[in-house]
Amino acid sequence: MKPNIITKITLCGLLLNGIYTQAQKTNLEVNTTKTITKIQPTMYGVFFEDINFAADGGLYAEMVKNRSFEFETPLMGWTQPNSDTHSFNKQSGIATTIKVLENKTNPNFCRVLINDDKGFEMINEGFRGMGIKKDAQYNLSLKAANPSGSIKKIIIQFIDKNKKVLGETSITPTAKEWQNYTADFTATQTEAKAQLKITFQGTGTIDLDMISLFPEDTWNHRKNGLRKDIVQLLYDMKPGFLRFPGGCIVEGRTLAQRYQWKKTVGDVDKRETLINRWNTEFAHKPAPDYFQTFGLGFYEYFQLSEDIGAAPLPILSCAMACQFNTGELVPLAELDPYVQDALDLIEFANGSITTPWGKVRADMGHPKPFNLKHIGVGNEQWGPQYIERFKVFEKAIKDKYPNMIIVSGAGPFPDGDYFDYGMQELKKLNAEIVDEHYYKNPKWFRDNVTRYDNYDRKGPKVFAGEYAAQSVAIASPDNKNNWECAFSEAAFMTGLERNAEVVYLTSYAPLMAHAEAWQWTPDMIWFNNLEAYGSANYQVQKLFSTNKGTDLLAITKDGKPVIGQNDLFASAVKEGTTKEVIVKIVNTSSKTQAITVDLKGSKLQSKGTVITLTSPNLEDENSFAAPKKISPIESEYLLKNNVAALQLPAYSVTVLKLKMK
Repeated sequence: MKPNIITKITLCGLLLNGIYTQAQKTNLEVNTTKTITKIQPTMYGVFFEDINFAADGGLYAEMVKNRSFEFETPLMGWTQPNSDTHSFNKQSGIATTIKVLENKTNPNFCRVLINDDKGFEMINEGFRGMGIKKDAQYNLSLKAANPSGSIKKIIIQFIDKNKKVLGETSITPTAKEWQNYTADFTATQTEAKAQLKITFQGTGTIDLDMISLFPEDTWNHRKNGLRKDIVQLLYDMKPGFLRFPGGCIVEGRTLAQRYQWKKTVGDVDKRETLINRWNTEFAHKPAPDYFQTFGLGFYEYFQLSEDIGAAPLPILSCAMACQFNTGELVPLAELDPYVQDALDLIEFANGSITTPWGKVRADMGHPKPFNLKHIGVGNEQWGPQYIERFKVFEKAIKDKYPNMIIVSGAGPFPDGDYFDYGMQELKKLNAEIVDEHYYKNPKWFRDNVTRYDNYDRKGPKVFAGEYAAQSVAIASPDNKNNWECAFSEAAFMTGLERNAEVVYLTSYAPLMAHAEAWQWTPDMIWFNNLEAYGSANYQVQKLFSTNKGTDLLAITKDGKPVIGQNDLFASAVKEGTTKEVIVKIVNTSSKTQAITVDLKGSKLQSKGTVITLTSPNLEDENSFAAPKKISPIESEYLLKNNVAALQLPAYSVTVLKLKMK
């Protein structure tokens, strides 16, 4: 990623500029020596859910759609443009799917009959096309059985919309039985909408399966791994945790369609494909071709957590399907398999290689435990049925793993009957951490900065697990990642930070979306087949996450927290490792504001840093055309006598960083 431009200027000169002489002045005070509470390393994290083509077609770098012919329509994603299906005698060839019933996880394969090796071709469209880059290498693999030996060669090519070849390789299928084959080839030009074309030399029949294509240049250079540019955006945030795999996807529309982690580990080609619960959820953006191959499964999630320095936070089904859909329930007397899944997951993550599930992890290449400390039971279920089931899970987990921290849920809304009931019951149970969700308009976020000021410090801790300001309305396809939403979230986050004694984890949601295959907006990261960028909301999240500090300090105006006076919101922290005082101030007004921050206590070095994130218009957004339109500007700051004088632009988020002597 390109670094932010660092402008070596001081803000002192700005104070002399006449444009600011009429700005209202506010005096703030920070006690740099008195720690209110410690800030959890997990304070700011990321929440991944496979919505908006975030896994297949996104983070998981596989380029072939329906590689193993397991979609509901087995040849979805594949075309046979030269096959005449109306008259067998005129066919150049035909591809059909065969189901092997005894193969429970990957029953389908493709049988190809070639009558004319100059005419038959199969084309895979990719995920809204395939993004290829000039001179980049791509790795192809497939399984083939050539029983009669009549097919001499399989030719694989990148083509554009005009059928121009943009790279080529070939495979010689030598075996009569199933065998794995691999080949590498290089793209000759950059193309966002390439497709994969397969042709054959010889006539006769050949069977194909697991036709797969990955870029060579993946994150950490892992073979068949994750998309490098997207992981880089996550890594740059320095997240404290990674929550996965959702979200409503954990629940499923039905229990049969719930996320089952055991089906997502082990050999990739033996993982059972499942329809994605978001594929037709919204009439405004149906995606009947949205499936989960689970190439990105629980092992890969744990591995990603480790890669980006984040604590893993898996969420498991609590035996309740999505209550917005079927609301299917498993009877209490039949919960054992679901509870066992939770216990086995902890063993998979942390068990020694001599345990059954620890051995599975080790066999996959990670003998060292993943150091799992948190596990979530349910996503956003509500009502007595959830509480009844949560009690069963909690007892079983605590009996076997007493130090495991369990995350519970308080329903899908931040208030109302569901929320009130859930919180009341979870408090009775002495729940450790309660997951709260809020998708509200920007004003709600500014008005609710004090939400946690009066939470019981001895009650459950809070996981602000899903939040995002909605510019139009929840689930509206017209929501935007605009600047008003982003700075309103920043104002709210100062309230989260000020209440670090009770707020332990926070994450924006959803994390990412494909520009041409989304179901839900807004989203923190946007990507297409070639590029990815962070929205204005991403820039806010990153700014807070990379400056979270270790100790909470008080920042006040006239002895009171800065919670909206003069449209200002603020929090202050100390970073013990770097010996820095960090002050975050959000100006939500339409005017520049002059402030002073009196830093009492520690002596501070005169040279510091100020980072400003701002944009003049509420509707401004980052985009593929202007991915850095709203991005932080970092400048040198000169402090005088432990008093910082700042000019806060209208609609801005400012971070002041000062080293202690």
